[in-house]
Amino acid sequence: MTSPPLLVIAGPTATGKTDAAITLAEQFGGELVGADSVQVYRGFDIGSSKPAATELGTIDHHLIDVIDPDEDIDAAAYAALADRVIKDIHARGRLPIVVGGTGLWIRALVRGLVDAPPVDPDLRKRLEDEAEAQGTQALHARLAAVDPLTAETVHPNDAVRIVRALEVFEQTGVPLGELREEHALGEPRYRAAFVVLDLDRERHTMLVTARVQAMLDAGWVDEVRTLRERWSDEVRPFGSVGYREVLAHVRDGVALEETKRLIRKSTRTYARRQRTWFKREPGVSWFSESAHLVEREGRERIARELGL
Repeated sequence: MTSPPLLVIAGPTATGKTDAAITLAEQFGGELVGADSVQVYRGFDIGSSKPAATELGTIDHHLIDVIDPDEDIDAAAYAALADRVIKDIHARGRLPIVVGGTGLWIRALVRGLVDAPPVDPDLRKRLEDEAEAQGTQALHARLAAVDPLTAETVHPNDAVRIVRALEVFEQTGVPLGELREEHALGEPRYRAAFVVLDLDRERHTMLVTARVQAMLDAGWVDEVRTLRERWSDEVRPFGSVGYREVLAHVRDGVALEETKRLIRKSTRTYARRQRTWFKREPGVSWFSESAHLVEREGRERIARELGL
């Protein structure tokens, strides 16, 4: 492809993606473009590990803190925002570095979205009513039976994505997961070097445990209390990993130790779904440590792929 280069650094949560991206931005003259479905919201800072100005130094980080918690954003809207930011970064002669763990957003940016049918209002209303009556976990079990690829990557409480996947299946008779896998083999929209960071499970578990405690020590509970004073408990980012558990602690009185256990558990489950997603992405290079990516061999590999 002749399009300008793009570096993507993705992977499960708590694997050092942002630190690696900052280091590579300093080395390659780059700017960061967030691909995180919680960091995009204003105010949801501690629990999303939003990088502080002191961490970023002189590196610009785009697409964090860009919408209010009561606003909706999907993969298509994200890709449109990212396209504009990336164009501006290229115009400045710098390298865009997309960093985050929201796999569908990254796929929408790099390869576009699958050509799924438009929303059928009557069908969606029926499925939403069923989710309300039966519970989202019952619908997730139904999704797992007809579309296991999508069910693996969607949380059982994520009613929006479960309903959409069932909607597509009922409209087309084809699982959304299969449509996405077929689409992923199409022509990419960018000349991208796509790397995924991961860690061995034991080390990752230790880092998740330490990070959860650090977030709580940094005032995560107070952040959630403050957010509740302004926003409804129903805003979308309150349903994300970690925030829903802290919200239950604040609102329902779940004990703090139990809250920490639940956050660690849901984080590990989410990381497993992220691994499953990125393993299906074509042309991905895996790195077992962020240090391996930013050292000479990793830098030279990226430079070769991007023609830098």
